[in-house]
Amino acid sequence: MPFETIGSPALWGGFLAFVLLMLALDLGLHRNAHEVSVNEAAAWSAVWIALSAAFGGLVHHWFGRERALEFATGYVIEKALAVDNLFVFLVIFAAFSVPTALQHRVLFWAILGALVMRAAFILAGGALQQRFHWLLYICSRWASRWCCSSSARRWSSPA
Repeated sequence: MPFETIGSPALWGGFLAFVLLMLALDLGLHRNAHEVSVNEAAAWSAVWIALSAAFGGLVHHWFGRERALEFATGYVIEKALAVDNLFVFLVIFAAFSVPTALQHRVLFWAILGALVMRAAFILAGGALQQRFHWLLYICSRWASRWCCSSSARRWSSPA
């Protein structure tokens, strides 16, 4: 089934439905709180990585090698950036004394909340950009000034 664009409503709908199904499956399978063993965590990691690889295969089949490489690159970068989140989670769990058996549930709802908030901000930002185009100039100016000033401080401070 060939697609002309990766932005078709059918693909987005299918992708979102699949993500929601996987979230429901994850929540349903971990309904009973228990301490997750290293073997169980490794097995689930392998399942999620295999699903991502299968999705990359679909991207390659439908859109070609370049789009598949873009997906794989983004996936590897996201995985690398997610490692620092593990340390943040450990610190938060320790600070709030979250029992080991409840950590999966707390983490699940935190990630789901982050996804919902991210979607809300993306939609709100898109609506603001559509309605108030001039706002882009203000945000761009602020971002460039912030970036340049923080960069200048970093390079000018004595080591």
